[in-house]
Amino acid sequence: MTARQWDARMLTSTRGQILLLLRRNARTVEELAQALDLTDNAVRVHLAALERDGLAQQRGVRRSGCSGKPAYEYVLTAEAEHIFPRPYAQALRELLDILSARMPAEALTTAAREVGHRMALQLPVATKSDAHSRAEAVTRTLNALGGLAELELRDGHYIITGYSCPLAAAVPGHPEICALTETLVSDIAGTPVCAQCVCEGEQQPRCQFEIACDASADTPTEAPAL
Repeated sequence: MTARQWDARMLTSTRGQILLLLRRNARTVEELAQALDLTDNAVRVHLAALERDGLAQQRGVRRSGCSGKPAYEYVLTAEAEHIFPRPYAQALRELLDILSARMPAEALTTAAREVGHRMALQLPVATKSDAHSRAEAVTRTLNALGGLAELELRDGHYIITGYSCPLAAAVPGHPEICALTETLVSDIAGTPVCAQCVCEGEQQPRCQFEIACDASADTPTEAPAL
């Protein structure tokens, strides 16, 4: 089970309690067993599962317990930190509420587009400049950000449909976030994209980006992609 598949309820399980203990500091099997009132073998079974899922790992050897015997200590991986809740969405929403009350809408949209440019610059440089490679790069980026995007070829255009936009979900009522996403996608694609919000009946709105098949970047070495 990956970090994204965990939820708050799972943190109350035995493996969740192990993760919470490891979040405080590194622990040995014996220390975890004492803290959770389990046998050493039972802890090892849970640790093996957490290691398999990439959430915990061994980090060196130290002496532990009354016996003073060398023992491996375990720590959280960087991936495991994604399990724990963070108030990013709430903080971003509050910040945008304040900024929208103090700034003209045009200025706020311009700032959001600048954020999109800066985010794109943090991504690895693309090695190919053809439209298909860049459309795939856009799709991977949106998915890496926590969205659910799919790529298809339709009537001579690459269509990227985002079924779940993590940014829009975090800050509803702030259309400038759509400008941020559109700018990010355009920078990765290396060409301006045609973006639109698709609504069908009672379904949630979906972001859709259109890239012409013959689109190519003027300066492919500067266009980012995952």
